[in-house]
Amino acid sequence: MGLLLKPMLAWAMLKSEVHAVEAALAQGLDAGRARLAWLVSRGVADLSEVQVRESAIETLAENLNDSVVAPVFWFLLLGLPGAVLYRFANTADAMWGYPGIYKGCNWAWAGKWVACADDVLSWLPARLTAVLLLAVAGQRGWAVRGYLRSEARQTPSPNSGWPMAAMALVLDVRLCKPGVYALNAPGREATKQDTLDAQVYASKVVVALVVIAPVALFFIASGA
Repeated sequence: MGLLLKPMLAWAMLKSEVHAVEAALAQGLDAGRARLAWLVSRGVADLSEVQVRESAIETLAENLNDSVVAPVFWFLLLGLPGAVLYRFANTADAMWGYPGIYKGCNWAWAGKWVACADDVLSWLPARLTAVLLLAVAGQRGWAVRGYLRSEARQTPSPNSGWPMAAMALVLDVRLCKPGVYALNAPGREATKQDTLDAQVYASKVVVALVVIAPVALFFIASGA
């Protein structure tokens, strides 16, 4: 079962790719932009060094849910089929969920159903991810908990704003997508240390899941 579940998770790759963006920035802004393009769908050509770093931290927070918390959540509820169903919906949304013109036809309709499915399946796990990020941040997370809901609602997505807002708040940095949203706008500019701290917080969430999941499985299996 563990071998079958493993392909539904992508924590090691996610952490490695975010680290690679920071390492590329050390070589130069163009290198950082090029590496970030592996992770995000937004245009990177005009991003500043801070914006590249913000995008990497946002990706880490959002995909902490998509690649770890949500698959484990649905595995606990529905077993391996639940994890597979979630990963299919989430991956298909990334592939098909963007409107576009191909050979003169608008294919937006093709991604709408899978985008809706992903939104529904991610709704609770995304909020759980945000709560876990606040929890592992300890006193800092407790202090900023009251701002989470209002910050999370600034993004167009009903789900991705929750883990991203939580990460912005616990780091006390501003995370922006130019022209779309600014999470924790009064926060400071993200630095290299913030990228490292974000990875630490995300790693603590993964460790927390390792503890929580077996306990949850026990209570589910016992009918409690």
